[in-house]
Amino acid sequence: MWRLNKHFIVVFLMLSLAPVAVLLSSFFSEPEYTLAQLRELYSSGEANKWPLPSIDESVKQNFKDIGVLGKVSYPVDNPFTEAKSELGKLLFFDRRLSASKQISCASCHDPQLGFGDGKSLAHGHDREVGKRNAMTLYNVGHYTSWMWDGRAPSLEEQVLMPIQDHVEMNIRLDSLLQHINAVKGYRTYFSAAYGDEQVSIIRVQQALATYLRTINSYPTKFDRFIAGSKDALNDQELMGLHLFRTKARCINCHNTPLFSDNQFHNDGQALYGTRQEDLGHYHMSGKQEHVGAFRTPSLRNVALTGPWMHHGNFPTLRDVVELYNLGNPAPIQRRVVVDENLRPIPSPLLKKLDLSREEVDAVVAFMQALSASVQRRINTPELPN
Repeated sequence: MWRLNKHFIVVFLMLSLAPVAVLLSSFFSEPEYTLAQLRELYSSGEANKWPLPSIDESVKQNFKDIGVLGKVSYPVDNPFTEAKSELGKLLFFDRRLSASKQISCASCHDPQLGFGDGKSLAHGHDREVGKRNAMTLYNVGHYTSWMWDGRAPSLEEQVLMPIQDHVEMNIRLDSLLQHINAVKGYRTYFSAAYGDEQVSIIRVQQALATYLRTINSYPTKFDRFIAGSKDALNDQELMGLHLFRTKARCINCHNTPLFSDNQFHNDGQALYGTRQEDLGHYHMSGKQEHVGAFRTPSLRNVALTGPWMHHGNFPTLRDVVELYNLGNPAPIQRRVVVDENLRPIPSPLLKKLDLSREEVDAVVAFMQALSASVQRRINTPELPN
């Protein structure tokens, strides 16, 4: 009889306390890793000791984890020389490369503004407003295609596109050569870079591209931390790093040491049916899956390069993280007749994240830790006459 009563009492207590236990576990459940454990693992200098990233099956084949960014590579047909880079820098800052002689490459890619222009949409010739945000040039030599939509297959080809674009620098290539040839002081620089004074389009391309490949970000707190400096990241930034690779799922697209997979994704920002509608990489591939798809931007120095996204509609990094937290809802204007062949297909990588406010704060803090505290100070060079 005693044994039965004892058993009954134990069962009763277990059943009556179960809801309380579940409630308490939701508040006091042990995390998968403590902050101390995460600090040891991530700062070990051995990436194979890091917690496994949360990546989708479609990402696994070409996945490469984040890490310290290596040196940029130069193409065989356009190797680096100091003279070529110096010439490219002069051309980059020279307003005489535009039709109005008032706009240079640096007008939209200002070194003091993170090699962007700080505007949602770039302004060009006759103050015309462009269609897209001026993407930063930091680490541009590490990309495998260029422009937001990937239409430039090489950096050498990319540099001519804004020069000729009627909304940007608005100059024909023959006129460009005339403008440069009219500056006698350039002859010395072309001779130093190429062995003679001849000015040609290919030489302008090579010099500009060579200079652009020198625009690289400095090491960050993140780089120092994963190399063994255990206190380089504070607790919030450390938690942001872990969330970035796991629950927040950022690493599905922002992977590799560049923090970009160099791929194109529709993240719900085609703005179909609005004045800012932009079909992105679809114009290159013709595939419906690429409607509204844009190249993943690098997150290195991301805190310096706002406003964000290809349309520049996000004034803070929190806005960006919160959008992904919601799963990137992409509403189509109700009054718009949708062409089913052009209906944007959001990336299957987009999922509602259910990040708490504290977790969003941590991810933002980590993203800020990807920006170097010491910035490149590049003054406008004295241009030749």
